Amino acid sequence: MRVSRAQMEENHCAILDAASRLFRDRGFEAVSVSEVMKAAGFTHGGFYGHFRSKDDLVAQALSHALEVHPLAPQSPDSSSLDLDAIIDRYLSPRHRDNAAGGCPTACLAAETRHQPLAAKRALTEGLRHQLESLGQASPEAEAEDKRRAAMGRWSAMVGAVILARAVDDPALSDDILEQTREWLHQDLHQSLPQSLFQVLPSETDT
Repeated sequence: MRVSRAQMEENHCAILDAASRLFRDRGFEAVSVSEVMKAAGFTHGGFYGHFRSKDDLVAQALSHALEVHPLAPQSPDSSSLDLDAIIDRYLSPRHRDNAAGGCPTACLAAETRHQPLAAKRALTEGLRHQLESLGQASPEAEAEDKRRAAMGRWSAMVGAVILARAVDDPALSDDILEQTREWLHQDLHQSLPQSLFQVLPSETDT
């Protein structure tokens, strides 16, 4: 029975969803094509109707995961992003403990350096969009300051999650998240324009 174009696209997306979750949970090399197809509800034989190779699957799954991440470029209005809320969600035990459903950058950036060029390009493009969204939402006045702040904050957030997942000491893992979270909130609010705050009269004015 011939499958419609719309059904093919739906099946393709289902495979990418399954692959991106498995890759984030276990890494590229530890997941086979057969496992991906089974998780998506299809047989191994249908794989080559969608992808040229596993390398092609890796690149597309990485790009797909980065596009649906909360900091993706299709955010309706990046300038309205609540950076405090993003920091809290990202640097939370819940995110740390849910690699399969979490940020692909924190899960897969280190592994991508060993992948072919297509996967590196997908990560690069996704990273550019994430930084652009963070930069647009940043309170700094100048474009270069926004870009610098976005890079610093995103690097701190991703690095903290990687470290929190890597250590075998639960208390240290929690502390990495908490201290980085507090440091970022402090940095963010130090950067807010003073006009956003209500200036209280001094004692000499009363």
